[in-house]
Amino acid sequence: MTVAVTGAGGLVGRNLCALLTTSGHRVVRLVRRDPRDAGERRWDPAAPAPDLLDGVDALVHLAGEPLFGRFTDGHKDALRASRVGPTRALAELVAARAGDGGPRVLVTASAIGYYGPDRGDEVLTEDSPRGNGFLADLVADWEAATGPAVAAGVRCVQVRTGIVQTPAGGVLGLQYPLFEAGLGGRIGHGRQWLSWIGADDLSDVYVRAVLDEDLSGPVNGVTPYPVRGADHARTLARTLRRPALLPVPGWAPAVVLGREGADEVALADQRVVPTRLLAAGHRFRYPYLEGALAHLFGRAVRS
Repeated sequence: MTVAVTGAGGLVGRNLCALLTTSGHRVVRLVRRDPRDAGERRWDPAAPAPDLLDGVDALVHLAGEPLFGRFTDGHKDALRASRVGPTRALAELVAARAGDGGPRVLVTASAIGYYGPDRGDEVLTEDSPRGNGFLADLVADWEAATGPAVAAGVRCVQVRTGIVQTPAGGVLGLQYPLFEAGLGGRIGHGRQWLSWIGADDLSDVYVRAVLDEDLSGPVNGVTPYPVRGADHARTLARTLRRPALLPVPGWAPAVVLGREGADEVALADQRVVPTRLLAAGHRFRYPYLEGALAHLFGRAVRS
């Protein structure tokens, strides 16, 4: 297949493009600068060119302002502006080419923020109701922006991504330096559920979304086994062979993310499961946190 990808230079995009290419597919990277080679096309998020998707079988839309940042009014406006409008513009372009050689599937990034930050022990599936808060509102509008393509009969998948395990950014990016220095510990009270996924597994989910014609609508991009915050800290400590003795107080993430950002990201309590992926027979490379972190840091899994 020929797969066009926005956000190809980000963490998820780089991994996905490598996996697609080594699997025998052709990748077209949609960029916002002048193309550097035949594998790139210039993309205007506000007004994509009518011929942008010529010869493209599938479109994966990952681009957007990084979520992890201080939740100021400016940052929240940038999150919304970089997601809702560009997604709708691409969906309209896909819809205009439906049945006329355009993409047969549109796969967009999304987030488990849809469920709201404080769901406790409730098991959250793709059919669970939307929660409250800024991210829940943003994700609902973000997913709804694919509406023109859905109405045109194009298969659309929204990957509601959990906490990606990588020291390159996100929550683990905050924790890793502390643990390496022997200063790590749980974040907050540690009883909150953390729904996570490894970067390799997330790439697999996107590939499945592209290829599996039976998959559509929201799909929870998390592993089947969420963990509590305290268990995550203990597992990370064992993997790095460091102590986990110094809890990070609940106010500390607010220094980086602001109070709202800390509550909705670092301290979110969401027990999300990938019901639709499991029903499709999807197999995860690293379903358990210990194996995922051992792979990530090049350590053996302890028996």
